[in-house]
Amino acid sequence: MSAMGVAMDSLNGFVVFVQVAQARSFAGAARLLGVSPSAVGKSVARLEQRLGVRLFHRSTRSIALTAEGRLFLERSRRILDEIEAAEGELSQATAAPRGRLRVGLPLVSSLVLPVLADFMRQYPEIELDLDFSDRLVDIVEEGFDAVVRTGQPADSRLSARLLGAFSRMLVASPDYLARHGTPATPQDLAQHRCLHYRYAHSGKLEVWPLPAAPDGRETVLPTSMICNNIETRLCFALQGRGIAWLPDFAVREALAAGRLVPVLPAQVHSRGVFHVLWPAGRHMTPKVRALVDFLADHVFARQASPVQRASNAGLSRATRAAVAAPAVRSP
Repeated sequence: MSAMGVAMDSLNGFVVFVQVAQARSFAGAARLLGVSPSAVGKSVARLEQRLGVRLFHRSTRSIALTAEGRLFLERSRRILDEIEAAEGELSQATAAPRGRLRVGLPLVSSLVLPVLADFMRQYPEIELDLDFSDRLVDIVEEGFDAVVRTGQPADSRLSARLLGAFSRMLVASPDYLARHGTPATPQDLAQHRCLHYRYAHSGKLEVWPLPAAPDGRETVLPTSMICNNIETRLCFALQGRGIAWLPDFAVREALAAGRLVPVLPAQVHSRGVFHVLWPAGRHMTPKVRALVDFLADHVFARQASPVQRASNAGLSRATRAAVAAPAVRSP
């Protein structure tokens, strides 16, 4: 028999062996496989001869796995599961992405909406069901296909792909600073109008990462305005209503046009990342794969300058192995 013939006979033997073990009967396995009991018996005998061990204890009334048989059953199931998974992935790879796609998104519409509009144009057979929220959703339990969140992945039930990095900064309009003065230290912010973000799910305010005062005391910021989205804070900052803590992708155009300027950039800043997350499983459906690839290729490429694109590309390579999980829980 050729090497290919031996391999196929071995694979066939695995299938027959697993069916016999599950049915606990040669006759039962034969019915499931659509062959004769004698053919099943001969297949198991050839497998035992090749392995040099007995896989079943046989009697006139029943069969039972030997210790070697139990071990071999576990391995055989793994092999057959892997073959089934490979077949599924290949068949899905040739299928056109289609169907309903439920996606959870952060309250940062300016970052992802233009990209999703392009995604709809490229994949007209996918129906997007978008849910905007800052809460920590349970992707698996709530039936999401994918979510986009900030923070580092941590849930082993999920897979993740890095979309890119961003910075947060304090900004204000030149008009506001001309009227109220420019803060020289983080502690000076206590005398300014501050535009705050409130987490909708918890009711808590987003914390500005201010360094401690020289005397160790915490700076208490006034709350001139509170809202639960980026667009409102950006609008109020542009109108000269106060100082806002915003991500760089939201203020890039206003900074370039001189309508906003950074405030205390060397002293108050932070860095974050976005991931797209999806349930880890045996198969990644074509529609989820299409979304993940599209977001990874376009979200930050659309936002970044050439220098930032190079920086984000480097970060992706450095952290590409980071997989898993829901976003870090917001306060």
